[in-house]
Parts: sequence; structure tokens; C-alpha cells
Amino acid sequence: MTQKHPDFEQEQERLTYTKHYMQQLLDESKRDVKSAQENIRHAMADLDYLDSSLSYMNILTNARFFEMARSQKEGLEAIQQKPYFARIHFQKDGEDSEMLYIGKTSLFHRETQEPIIVDWRSPVANVYYDGRLGDIEYDVREDTFTGHLFSKRQYTIEKGELQDVRDIDLTTNDELLQEALSGKADVRLTEIVSTIQAEQNEIIRAHLKQPIIVQGAAGSGKTTIALHRISYFLYTMGEHFPAEKLMILAPSKLFMDYIADVLPELGVGQICQTTYTEYVLNATGIKVKLKDVNLKLAALTEQENPDEMMLWQSQMKGSLSYTMLVDAFLYEYEKSVADQFEDVYIEKYCIMRGSKLRNLFLTDFSYMPIEKRLERIKMILTSHVRQKKKEILIVLNKKYDAALDKALVVRDDAKRKAEVTKFIDERDRRIPLIEKESKTTANAYMRRFKKANIKNMYREFVTNEKLINEHATLWTEEQKKAFLQSHSIESWEIEDLAPLYYMHAKIKGISDKWKMRVVFIDEVQDYSVFQLAALKEGLGTDMFTMVGDLAQGIHSYWALTSWDPIIELFPRATYTTLQKSYRTTIEIMEMANSILMQMDEDLPLVEPVVRHGIDPQFHEMKTIDGNRIVTLLDEVRSRGHRSIALICKTTTEAKAVAKHLEDFLPIQLLSDHSDIDQEKLLIVPSHLAKGLEFDAVIVVAFDTPFREHAIDRKLLYVAMTRPMHELHLVGPNREHFLLPAISKKS
Repeated sequence: MTQKHPDFEQEQERLTYTKHYMQQLLDESKRDVKSAQENIRHAMADLDYLDSSLSYMNILTNARFFEMARSQKEGLEAIQQKPYFARIHFQKDGEDSEMLYIGKTSLFHRETQEPIIVDWRSPVANVYYDGRLGDIEYDVREDTFTGHLFSKRQYTIEKGELQDVRDIDLTTNDELLQEALSGKADVRLTEIVSTIQAEQNEIIRAHLKQPIIVQGAAGSGKTTIALHRISYFLYTMGEHFPAEKLMILAPSKLFMDYIADVLPELGVGQICQTTYTEYVLNATGIKVKLKDVNLKLAALTEQENPDEMMLWQSQMKGSLSYTMLVDAFLYEYEKSVADQFEDVYIEKYCIMRGSKLRNLFLTDFSYMPIEKRLERIKMILTSHVRQKKKEILIVLNKKYDAALDKALVVRDDAKRKAEVTKFIDERDRRIPLIEKESKTTANAYMRRFKKANIKNMYREFVTNEKLINEHATLWTEEQKKAFLQSHSIESWEIEDLAPLYYMHAKIKGISDKWKMRVVFIDEVQDYSVFQLAALKEGLGTDMFTMVGDLAQGIHSYWALTSWDPIIELFPRATYTTLQKSYRTTIEIMEMANSILMQMDEDLPLVEPVVRHGIDPQFHEMKTIDGNRIVTLLDEVRSRGHRSIALICKTTTEAKAVAKHLEDFLPIQLLSDHSDIDQEKLLIVPSHLAKGLEFDAVIVVAFDTPFREHAIDRKLLYVAMTRPMHELHLVGPNREHFLLPAISKKS
């Protein structure tokens, strides 16, 4: 039996005290929630009889109180079973030493204001993640404080009961981390806050007002870092940046479901969570039916000789040279709008020169989207018309007054009467007409500027032979012809979303609802430079946190193959690499590294955390054998593993394997919109496995072996780096997995 820590009983008392105090607050919160509900109910009932403004104030006050009470209640309930996970004994210079308990949220004693629990995001908690025992420094809002760290302690608390206490120095390779890594994949993400490592912590807390790019190896915690950086951002900058103005761009709906449990715990539930495709279509309001991006991927992985022109076009549409083509088209459009400005008249009076309006449009307001410029010009013109109308009427009235004065001195009665009548009639006709015309002048003038239809404009752009011939100077004649030919019939691919969004941003602007101020992108290696440039332009910010892994860039035929263009696009960005993997065992990572070494990109090998497991196993099968798969699955489950995935290279093979195995055991064929059922064997196409992790993985390759192609290597690498504990390869031979034909195991 393991010997208990000498302070175990003392720590047990502290946990009991914390839970008791939390329970008191919970009981109060429940009473407060009930009381606020009653007060709102009474105020609503009294609306017909009391002064309504007083009742509304009463309702609003109680509604706010209700939200506060409910929020506190939910917050306390979320941490009740595990209030904290660590403690530091720390003394800031010039102050008394403190025992600070670190958890997912702060809790202060109501009367003394002493911290019972310190939020992991607070500056002093950084001492736990980064500090070694002894003299240390830490930063608070750009000020540096010094102090002494006497001890760091970790706790294992399960269902409100203290299980273990241990003292540590570094958080790296500590026992709590090893425990989390040896645990189950489906609970590890929610517990990660207690095992954040120093290099991960550095990125989470990196300068929040600067962009950051992270090249992170498979299993290095990229997703964890992105989610916790969001949580840290809201904790630190929440008063300036509401959660609704922060956006996570996830690779798929499946991935969003995977991280759904951890988001509320991190306090980022209100954040905009979406995919790139969904965001662009929502932000632009454009309705297009996109081709399935995975069909092209499937074609590239199944065809022996992929269509070179199709590959060129995909790559070109994601490049900045395509942005320049779109800019050339937009320049011509802007010029055509500017050419429509003419002098503005009320009656015969010129009230504003076309040259002045053209200058406002092309120069003064050039920083604005085209249609926003026109709206601003209309406002200026409306105001100018109002002012000029007054001046015209003053001049006219003076003119007619002078003419009438002159007419009144005419001696001839008949002539005098005719003159006076003429001037009065003319004045009474012209002045109302000018009044009437001035009311519609601005609207009538601006009617010449038609609202752009972005979808139609883009179609005009991709079929514009003159533009292509004039501006696509680096394209061959064959490429120009192929480009125009491929767009002769309307069809839409994911590569078309960036130029659509870019055009919309430049012409109409992005509406406030979709104008996000901070963006977090996971799997950023599957974005093109144009996609990121368009987002940056449309949102008007460079506050992006971008995490990815070029080794997993399965869409590299149109997306990133190097970080250099992104570093150039975001000149303020800091670039960081994470090569340590916390997911897989040494044995699995050695096999995955052998695939990594075969890639075109010059990427360093991944360093696994010191955790051993069983060697990856190869099982020779000529075709899928349901009985042997069931036996293998039983063996894996007998070792305590719960979440198990069978990964195929392509969707076609995944469907075929699923059809064969459905008679042998409960299975779930995952699609982009699936809700994962851990009780079943999950059958996953390799492209969908990216970002997910499992206790054990079986990779099968029968009809579609992994070949010596860049995309195939990346798909295989993705599949091999999904398991935490066990990797099994099933197929006719090892060459199907790009492995040498030796050391076969069955």
C-alpha cells in the first residue's frame, strides 16, 4: 500500500473546509435565485396596477440579480467535485508568505476577502506552471514582481474526496501529468488545466494583443493551448473584448462536438464557434452549394495520376497572386463606379461638383468598403443639399424682392401690374419646386449606383477572358484556357470562398454581427494564404492565434506548405514550435516519426514524453476478417481501453469496412456531423481523424494502400498519431503502411 503524504490529514481538513464553505454559498445562491424569481413574478403581476416604469425597474434589477445568483450557483456546482488541483507556498517580496490553492475559478471568503481558491489564469498562478522552487519573478500587467517559491503541491481529488497529495518541483514529467496521459482519451481534455506544461503555459499567456503562430507536433496540445488561451484572454481582457466578438474556427462540426465539453468549464461558452465555410457563408449572406472538399481529396488519394491542372488551379486559388487578380478586377469596378460621378444640380444651380465627389470616393474614403463610401457620400450630399437649398432660396428671395421693388416704381399701371404679377408667379412657382426637388436630390442622384451582387460579380470575374489575358501574366496559355474552361459552367469549391469573402469585404464590408475582433484557428495548416489574408482584411484585425502542424497538412495541394508566407502576412506575429508529444507512447511515436522522415517538408522529429507502452502491432489479413477484428477489439478492451477507432485512408474504404463489420459488432461510421458514441467501434476516414484522440487505434489498408505520395504520407501520419496507448495496423502487408517488409507480427 502506498504511504500517505505526512500532510494528508491536514489537506483533507482543508478540502472539507473548502467544500463546506462552497456549500454555504451554494445554499445562499439557491435561495437568492428563488427570491429573485419570486420578485420578478410579483413585479410582472403588478404591472397592470403599479406605475409601469417602477415595475419595469423592479423587474430589470431582479433580472440582473437573478443572472448573478444563477451564474455563481452554476460556477460553484461546476467545481464542487474538484475545487482545486494544486497549491503553492509563496512569498512575494515585502509581504507575508501565502498558501495559494489553484483551481479552475477563483473563490474568496466573503468577509475577509482571503483567497480560498486562486484562478489558474491569475498572474500569481503562473508561478505554479513556470516557477522552479526558490527565488522567482512573475509579471502582472507589464510590472515584474519577485518572491520566493517554497513548495509546489498537487492533489488528486475524485468526486469531492482527496485521493493523493504529492510535492513537486517542475510541472514537466510530474506524476499528475503521467497519470493524465495514462488515463482515458475521453476525459483527458477536460482535466488538462491541471497538467499544463511550462512551454504550453508560455504560449497560453503570450502577449494577448499580438498574433501568434504555433507549429505543434501531433499530440503537443495545440487544441488545448488554443482553448486555454481563449479562456485566459477572456479572464484578462474580458472587459474590453466581449466573448461574442471572439471566434474559434474549427476544422469540422465533428471537432466542435469533440471539444464541446471543455468549453463551458473554461468559461468560453458564449464564444462564436464555427467552421471557415459556415462563417464565410453567414458573414456574406451568399448562398452557394459547395462541392464536398473531401471528394477532391479522395480523387487525389485514389487516382494513380492526379489531374495536374486541377492541382495547379487549387494551389493558385489559395495564393496571394490570385488576390492580386481579384484586386485588379476590383480596381476596374471601383473605376467604373467613380466614372459615374457628375455635377449635382438643384434646378439650374450646381450645388456640388462631380470631381469633388469622385475625390471623396477615391481618396478621402478609400479606406472604406465601396458601398460604405457611397453611403457616406450620400449623407454628405444630403447635408450639402439642405445647406445649399437654404442659400439658393435666400438668393432667389433677394432677387425677387429686388425685382418687385423695381417693378413697383414703374409708372405705367398696366405695365407695373404685369411686371409684378410675372415676378410673383415666377417666384411662387420656382421656390416650391426647388423645395420639392431638394428633398429628393440626393436619393435621385445616388440611384445611379446599383448595389453589387457579389456572387454574380465573382462569376463575371472568373469568366473574364480580357482580365485573365491582361493580368495573369505568369500563367501559361494552357493554364488560362483551363481556368476559363473550368468556370464556363457554374460550380463552387471551398477555394472560391476566400475571394467571395474578400470581394464582399471590399465592396460591402462585414456586418457588425460577424465582425470578430479576435480569432483562434485550429488546424491552420489546412488554410490557404488567401483565406487568412481575406479574413484579416475583412475583420480589420491581426489578432489571430493560429495553431497547426505542417506534417498533418492533408490539403497541402491548395493550403499551406510553409509558415513563411503567414509570418510575412502577420509581421507582428510571434512564431513558436512545440515538438514534444504528450499523447502517444515512445513506441508509437517512433513508428510515426519514420513516416515523418519520408515527408517533403523539413520538419524536426517529434519528442514523445517518457511513457512506454506496447509496440505497434501489424496483423496480416488479405481482406477484412470480422472475427479477427472482434478478437483484436476484445484484447484491446481487456487492457482497459474504452475509446477505440478504426481508421481507413478513404471514405470509400471506411464505408466498405463499416458495411462488412456491422454484422459482427456495434459500429459507428463517423461523418462530419456525427455525435461520437464511445461505446461503439468508431470507423473514421483518415481526413476526419485529425484533431481527435483515442485510447487505441486500428489502421486498416486493403483496397486503398498508403502510397508514396505527399498526401498519403500525411494521412497515414495523422492516423498513426491519434492513439494514446495502442496502435494496430491491419492489411495484406507492411508496405501498405509505407513500412519495410520486416518484423511482421500477428
